[in-house]
Amino acid sequence: MHPILFEIGPFALHSYGLAMAVAFGLGIWIAMQRSGARGLGDKYAMDLSVMILIFSLLGARISYVFTHLEEFRQYPLDAISPIQHNGKIGIAGLVLLGGVVAGFATAYVFGRRRQVPFLVTTDIFVPSLALGIAIGRIGCFFNGCCFGLPTELPWCMHFPAESIAGGVFPETCLHPTQLYECLWMLLTFGFLLGIDRRPRGIGRVTGWFLLLNGTGRFYVESLRWYEQSMIVFQGASLRITISQLVSLGLALTGLVLLFRRLPLPRPSEQRAAEHAKVRIS
Repeated sequence: MHPILFEIGPFALHSYGLAMAVAFGLGIWIAMQRSGARGLGDKYAMDLSVMILIFSLLGARISYVFTHLEEFRQYPLDAISPIQHNGKIGIAGLVLLGGVVAGFATAYVFGRRRQVPFLVTTDIFVPSLALGIAIGRIGCFFNGCCFGLPTELPWCMHFPAESIAGGVFPETCLHPTQLYECLWMLLTFGFLLGIDRRPRGIGRVTGWFLLLNGTGRFYVESLRWYEQSMIVFQGASLRITISQLVSLGLALTGLVLLFRRLPLPRPSEQRAAEHAKVRIS
């Protein structure tokens, strides 16, 4: 486990930050190829990617702060300051689902301003999002966060005592929930690219992403450790977290999109896309 790859003075290169940088880089490249193939031009994907990068990170950070208020009670500026109270440079603590929701909201607003249908935009970007989540979870694994509950399964893993996981469960074998979600989202990424090889109704790729991401995340959440502030309900044999509620909402939205018989792009819509390409370029 390597949460920090190297340090130069107060600057530290975190494995999670590097993973997110790689995820955004690959995701933007894939989205640009898909946007160009749909007649919107790669500049449309690049412009939107920059906006998603900004607002998804903001959404992920806001979600983390509001679910960990106690952590910032003594040093509230640490919530937004790139220079922490201990002199470290960087902001640690993000909630991935908060970033996903913020990313979809950004795509909606951006698409309306460019007169591109929302589901056309999301169909372009969701494979990139699936791959980005998978890569991001590798960063979580190296960081020792987002870990699972104790288990005796053959593939359970011990985390070092100095890690977050090791501090909560010292010398305990845990579910590698980071790798579970990574594998699931890699499969989702491949599936989305596969079904998109043939013409599909608008929103079908988005619907499949929401359904698969939501159901997979809901299950992984049941194996993952969480702070009390993230738990909505705790019973004898049932626990519901905030992330599970969000995941359930995503899955249900995906089902609605899949059961709606959305049309293939009509010739008039294709011409509109070409017109958008000219305007955007």
